[in-house]
Amino acid sequence: MLQGIFPVVPTLFTDDNQIDLEAQAKVIRFAIEAGANGLVFPGVASEYNHLTESERSTLLELLSKETRGALPLVGGASAPSADEVITAGAAARMHGIEHLMVMAPHGLGQDIEKHKDFFAKIAGALPRAEIILQNAPSPIGAGLSAASILELVRSVPSITYVKEETLPSGPAITTIREASLPNIKGVFGGGGARYIVDEFDRGAIGAMPAVELTDLHVALHRAYTAGDHAAARSIYRLSLPLLVSQAIYRMRFTKHVLRERGIVDSLHVRAPLPEMDSHAITDMRVMLSDLQANFS
Repeated sequence: MLQGIFPVVPTLFTDDNQIDLEAQAKVIRFAIEAGANGLVFPGVASEYNHLTESERSTLLELLSKETRGALPLVGGASAPSADEVITAGAAARMHGIEHLMVMAPHGLGQDIEKHKDFFAKIAGALPRAEIILQNAPSPIGAGLSAASILELVRSVPSITYVKEETLPSGPAITTIREASLPNIKGVFGGGGARYIVDEFDRGAIGAMPAVELTDLHVALHRAYTAGDHAAARSIYRLSLPLLVSQAIYRMRFTKHVLRERGIVDSLHVRAPLPEMDSHAITDMRVMLSDLQANFS
């Protein structure tokens, strides 16, 4: 049973655009030491669509080596075609990863029959894998309705979890949970944990945020599950200024925060993202200082 905080590990690059394995290992260790309940790689926050098959394989091998079975792993296998998903999923399974996160692809639009065929093909080719259906909003994903998600899940029993990221995520989480489908073990929140408390209130079993605030998100989850919802909300409020900026600068922001926190120095991104100028960096530092003054 997967539950808790499953941060998405970013991909760290050198300044000349090569994989930085040393920095990658440091971020993985940071997440483990921060108390993550599991790790996800590669996801959208890993720039998965900017990695080659060889790079994915190398990074999955490193992830498996660094975690040594100490916590569950989710292999990101999203791709536009079912054949590409199957290839990525098979690579993850070679490293002992049985949970595969697959996005409902944007290219299939709202045609639920096409989504059924897409996921059925994947499930047939990877029969022992458990699929985490990632429902991301357009233009990243298809942004399926809750009713479509339920129809899809009923059709493909290998889908055992849902990561719900459409906005608002809360009502969709409620609808999926209240359907009580036998193959669904739980629903994770997404959206960078910007709505995490509402998602927990609705019965989400965990969240899959970016990695840079793993210690804070773990503390929030522990407070919430211990019944101290006031403390959870207090921690949540501390996170929000940073998460609002992260929604703009995304992986670039994650890497700047990781550097500011002394975890790694690698800032290079492959994804086309807004640059952080000196004002944005100063603002990030002020927000981090405020956070560190109130959270330990």
